[in-house]
Amino acid sequence: MAEESESKDSTHSLGVGMVVAMWLVVLGLLTAYFSHWDARQTNPNQTLHSQISADGVREVVLKRNRYGHYVATGAINNVPVVFMLDTGATDISVPQSIAETLGLKPGPVVYYQTANGEAKAYITQLDKVSLGDIALQGVRAHINPNFHSDEILLGMTFLKHLEFTQQGDTLTLRQYH
Repeated sequence: MAEESESKDSTHSLGVGMVVAMWLVVLGLLTAYFSHWDARQTNPNQTLHSQISADGVREVVLKRNRYGHYVATGAINNVPVVFMLDTGATDISVPQSIAETLGLKPGPVVYYQTANGEAKAYITQLDKVSLGDIALQGVRAHINPNFHSDEILLGMTFLKHLEFTQQGDTLTLRQYH
């Protein structure tokens, strides 16, 4: 009788363990799914739709994210980064933590007037900035020690070389050579 009771307890413990393991797997899968879904909502342009026409015009089409911004994966000096397009930013603004990862050298100090008041930054030069098939060489930027983000503001030192057209939630960028 004692053996039968032990066997039932062992079987019950095994069953409870299997149920707990199943729920952990389900929660892990749901977390992974919603993490990927949230990333796609924040940056719907992780894979860019880019083309080059017969006459050499380079075109990139971006979708607006759920917050109303155009966020896209691009590259600085051939290293993948995430940009947020900002027509109100004079330069490309690189958070200091990302600048260190990219090995950017801080240059002279410069002060910018922002919505939050005056901000100190360091001028730097980017060898190459690309967004899909659109690329520019030798682009002025600044390293911003007070900007704590995983995104780089893609300002007018890059955007002024492009034509952009917005229609609905789509932004089309064109680079003419």
